[in-house]
Amino acid sequence: MFPEYAEGLEGLEGFSHIILIYHFHLVKESLLKVKPYMSDEPKGIFATRAPPRPNPIGISVVRLLRIEGTTLHVQDVDIVDETPLLDIKPYVPAFDVRNVERIGWLESAVQRLRETKDNGRFSR
Repeated sequence: MFPEYAEGLEGLEGFSHIILIYHFHLVKESLLKVKPYMSDEPKGIFATRAPPRPNPIGISVVRLLRIEGTTLHVQDVDIVDETPLLDIKPYVPAFDVRNVERIGWLESAVQRLRETKDNGRFSR
């Protein structure tokens, strides 16, 4: 983190998880239909978490291990190295956890999540 934002980290160390909001800086074009890596069928971009969005903003919930100066040590990151970070927010279960009734097309694919790997589209 840039030193001029260091003061903004005060109090963050007390949270086990944080939300990272970032810019999909490697995306060269936006698409309204994509083939997500957990489906063989094209889907509308807003029904996926794919990067080529009209507004290329991503979010990830990560475990905050520790803060050293302006360096945040995190775990469970699914972001490409050197991705520009736009904002950091504390993850608060009372605000962020919801009881979900359905997950659309992912319902039939999500059980394969542990065995499914990135299809290479996030590699440089």
